[in-house]
Amino acid sequence: MLELEVVPERSLGNEQWELVLGMAFSQVVHILQQQFQSIKNVQVLYSELNPLVMDLVINLSQDGIRLIFDPLSQRLKIIEVYCMTKTKLKYCGNVFCSPEVPPTLEQIDHSFGATHPGGRSVSHFKNPFEFAEFRKPWLAHWLTEYHSSQQVFVLNFRGLTFAFAIDPSVPPRVTPGLGSIQFGSFPIVSKMSIYSGNSLSETRAPSLPNNSFCNHCYLENLDVLREGEETIGVKLKIITEDLDSNKLLEFRKLVMTKVIKFGDSAQDVTSALGSPSKVFYKSEDKMKIHSPNSHRYRKLSCSDFFYNYFTLGLDILFDAKSHRVKKFILHTNYPGHYNFNIYFRCNFNLPIEVKPPSESEDMTLIDVSEKKHIITAFTKWDTMEEHLKKPLERPVVLNRASTHNATNPFGSTCCYGYQDIIFEVMPNNHLASVTLYQRKKLQRSVDV
Repeated sequence: MLELEVVPERSLGNEQWELVLGMAFSQVVHILQQQFQSIKNVQVLYSELNPLVMDLVINLSQDGIRLIFDPLSQRLKIIEVYCMTKTKLKYCGNVFCSPEVPPTLEQIDHSFGATHPGGRSVSHFKNPFEFAEFRKPWLAHWLTEYHSSQQVFVLNFRGLTFAFAIDPSVPPRVTPGLGSIQFGSFPIVSKMSIYSGNSLSETRAPSLPNNSFCNHCYLENLDVLREGEETIGVKLKIITEDLDSNKLLEFRKLVMTKVIKFGDSAQDVTSALGSPSKVFYKSEDKMKIHSPNSHRYRKLSCSDFFYNYFTLGLDILFDAKSHRVKKFILHTNYPGHYNFNIYFRCNFNLPIEVKPPSESEDMTLIDVSEKKHIITAFTKWDTMEEHLKKPLERPVVLNRASTHNATNPFGSTCCYGYQDIIFEVMPNNHLASVTLYQRKKLQRSVDV
C-alpha cells in the first residue's frame, strides 16, 4: 500500500517521488515507470474519436488513483483518489486515511479543521458555513454543499475537495459549525480531489512546475516561416530555466525566441536550441522507392541524421555531407498514434495561402485576411481540405512497425503532399505530424 503526502493545490507523493499539478503527461509516465515495483496495473484512457474533447486519464487501478490531464496542453489538471481504502494518506505528517484510521467527517475535521479568524465567530459571515483558516500555512475556505440528487456531501478547501457518500434515508440537519452537521452517522470520504484554484468544476491545468524544468527547454509555440508557397524555416518561442538566477533564493523562467532556417549548420542549431535529446542516424530511407530512378541509389558510407528534441516536439534532419538542415518534423503527440508519449506536443502555426477563387467569384467580395489559412496542431484534415487544393496524387499509406513486433496496434496513417509540406493524418482526421522540407534542394538531388 502506498503512503502518500497530500499537499492541497499542489501535489501527491512521498519522499521518493511526487506528482505535481501542471506536470506534462510524459513526465508523469516517466515517474510511474521508475516506480514499477510499487505501482502496477496502470491504464491510459482516452477518446479515440475526440481526443481534444475528452480528458486524458492515467488510472492506477491497484492504488485507486486517477490522474486527469487537460487534452489540449496535456498537463496534469486533477489528482483524484477515488478509492480511499487502497492508499494511506497524510497531511502535514499526520495520517488521516488508512486501514486503521477511516477518513470520516470527524477525522477530516480533526486533520484539516479551521479556527475562527481574528476572534470573530462564524455567525459574522454571510454564509455561516464558510470561514477562513489561518492555522495552516495555506489559506483555505470551507464550503459545505449537499447534493440531494447524488446523495453526496462535498467539503471544499482551496485546491482540495472531499466527497462524502451519505445515507439517503437520513437527510442532514445543518446548524452553524461543521461539527454540528448531523447525518445520523459519520459519513466516510468516497473521493478526494487535488486541483488548482477554488473550484473543481472550473479548474485548469497550471503551468509547468519549477521542479519539472531540470535544465530542459520547453516549447510555448512555433511559427512556420513561409514566403509565398515556400517554407524557409521555423521560429520557436522557448521557455527554460534562468541559469543566472539563484535557485536557492528564487526560481525564474527565461523566455527566448530562436529562428532555425533551411541550410543552417548543426553548430547553428545547437547554439540556438542546445544539445538534442537524442541523435538518430538514418540507416535506410524507405520513401526513396517513390522517387524516380530509385534503382540508381546506392548505399552510401554516410547517412543523414536527426536531432530529436523531445521536449520541443521537433525533429531536425541534417544532410549527411554538408551537415545542414534539410527537413523539419513537427509532432502533435495524439494518443492512439505509434509515437505517442515520445514527444511533447508541438503547438505550431502554419500559414497556408488559400487557393484563388474561380472566375465566377468576385474578388471584391473576398477579404484579404482570408487568403491565408492558419493550420495548427488541433486542425482536422477534413477542415483543411476545404481551404487547400486536394493533392494530385493518392496518399502514401504509412504503417510503422517494430522490428521485434511486426504488428502496429494503432493502425496505419496516410501522408498527403502539399507544396513543400507532408501532412501525416490519423484515421480520426487529426494530424499526427507535419513535415517541412526544402523543395528546390530536393529536386536537384533527384535529377542528379
